[in-house]
Amino acid sequence: MPRTTPRRFARTTPGHGMRTFVHILVNTAVANLATSFLWFGLTFWIYAETRNVIASGAVGAAYMLFVSACSMLFGTLVDRFDKKAVMVWATVFALGMFLIDLAFFAVAGADRLSDITQLWFWLFTAIMLAGAVVEQLRGIALSTTVTLLVPEERRANANGMVGTVQGLSMLVTSIFSGLSVGYLGMGWTMVIGTGILVPVLLHLASLTIREDATEDAAEGVADADSAASPTGLVDLRGGWAAVLAVPGLLALILFTTLNNLFGGLTMTLMDPYGIELFGVQGWGIGFAVAATGLFVGGGLVAAKGLGRNPVRTMLLCAASVGVVGALFTIRDAGWLFLLGSWLMMALIPAVEAAEQTVIQQVVPYRKQGRVFGFANTFEAATAPVVGLLVAPLAELWVIPYMETDAGRDAWSWLVGTGESRGIALVFVVGGVLCVLLSLAALCTPQYRLLRTEVTGGESGTARGVNAAGR
Repeated sequence: MPRTTPRRFARTTPGHGMRTFVHILVNTAVANLATSFLWFGLTFWIYAETRNVIASGAVGAAYMLFVSACSMLFGTLVDRFDKKAVMVWATVFALGMFLIDLAFFAVAGADRLSDITQLWFWLFTAIMLAGAVVEQLRGIALSTTVTLLVPEERRANANGMVGTVQGLSMLVTSIFSGLSVGYLGMGWTMVIGTGILVPVLLHLASLTIREDATEDAAEGVADADSAASPTGLVDLRGGWAAVLAVPGLLALILFTTLNNLFGGLTMTLMDPYGIELFGVQGWGIGFAVAATGLFVGGGLVAAKGLGRNPVRTMLLCAASVGVVGALFTIRDAGWLFLLGSWLMMALIPAVEAAEQTVIQQVVPYRKQGRVFGFANTFEAATAPVVGLLVAPLAELWVIPYMETDAGRDAWSWLVGTGESRGIALVFVVGGVLCVLLSLAALCTPQYRLLRTEVTGGESGTARGVNAAGR
């Protein structure tokens, strides 16, 4: 990948910048579609074959742990190399991994690969995991292209557009992953997902993203510190310095992890609960219905923005996610689960867009890759840690307990009767904790400091950094 020269970024015309951004956004959306199609398919296939919550939870947790482990590397690469080069090589790598796994599946066969006690299963999953994780590199690059190509006053809307296309991608993949695994099997699912990446790569190669050098001095921001240019392959020191340079930014990252605490529960338990209610094919369609919430929520952010205080918006939405999560499984009813899932999906884009908008506003462009990577390192680690704790707890204790007469008698007043009441009880507890943590964050000095940084007057640190991002 060609090395970039020290620069801020090109002053492209608004029309060119937005047109290029839309092309990149659509290209990334289709790439996400292919990756999500395969990863959803793998998750559905594993649970359908094994009916084991620990197995499906471990696979989901492994994905998030690898995202966490690789995020600083990805962020450093985004700051060091041209954005297009990063996206092209990420797509090439993912395509290569999926082709290898497809050949592996053809040679080993579905029966051997579906046995979780065998090395073949974990090797097959690890290769798929590598191809799926590298898509996060494209996601970090996409976030920095918002700063590169979109005027500052429209970045919150652009981040909402990102949430909208991600919702559309998830909607499509969740429908067709379930149907594909249910009716065609994992083999044809891999053929379809891998095939989608080929035109994505060709389209991406045809795009031009101008990153012409500009004079840093003209932007009015000094970047002489060691964090300005990446040092080493994984510039953790530079990312940490860039985060500490903005008062309250570390708190923002910690606030965003609140959403991921409950995300660990959904990552581990939502698919098993949905499959028990609807079956594999039915849950694929049901999840697609819920995923329209991402589309609607992202669309609202794209149209209306996040308000004057994006951080408050983030925390209130995180608290709302907890409220919904505590209620959407309290009865064994498919409509309640789908409604609650839809509402949670509708709230997620605002949480994610708020963090991205604040980072794009207060962090200089040449450091944003490392800051996004630093944030992903902590946020992505939260969900798998929760998932790895919850999966065995649910499988070995809560679920068996709730299937006994004692468990049903003790908790039927809260979660009712029927199937999967153990999973329901875990969701209730997790949702309540999410609400309490989110509301507590609103009362902290760090929240007030960050609020002042983002919403303060035209002079000061935040305004000075904004000038660098224009």
